[in-house]
Amino acid sequence: MTSVSGDFELSMDELRVVARYAAEAAQGVLAVFEDAHPGDGRPRAAIDAAWEFVNGAPRTKLQRVTSMDAHRAAKDAATEPARLAAQAAGDAASAAYLHPIAKAHQVGHILRAAANAARIAEIAAGEDPGTGHRALEGARERATPALIGVLRRYPPAPGGRSRAAQLMTVLDAALRWDRG
Repeated sequence: MTSVSGDFELSMDELRVVARYAAEAAQGVLAVFEDAHPGDGRPRAAIDAAWEFVNGAPRTKLQRVTSMDAHRAAKDAATEPARLAAQAAGDAASAAYLHPIAKAHQVGHILRAAANAARIAEIAAGEDPGTGHRALEGARERATPALIGVLRRYPPAPGGRSRAAQLMTVLDAALRWDRG
């Protein structure tokens, strides 16, 4: 079990826990991107690379490259839901390289995919915030004690103006404080 050091240590097993959490969220919204951009395989490739790492493969250039490609697909996306879905896929692949640095922005690498999925659910439900909060509750229930242990090593998520950032802040607080 190799670890990565910075302000604290993260083991490869812990990085796989984070990548699994992000990949599950991204997998759930991938069709949103693919429906909007059927010929663009970049987000799917990023999710596939994330799953390779989650399932025991070493982290390699594959996760970095596919993550950057998925984030480029997000910039090219025609709609907000497609952008959020591609960004979630990029986050899933990049989770293999989560930095063990106690900076609040690192929380986005852990929780943004789930927050993006909640925002996509809100949009699909006609901007219904209740739908987003129900999606966050599902994300909270999927969080394992190991994921919460990693999350608690970082400062709380930074606030943000976007609805997805607000949802991430809500999820962060729920995971930190609701689970003793």
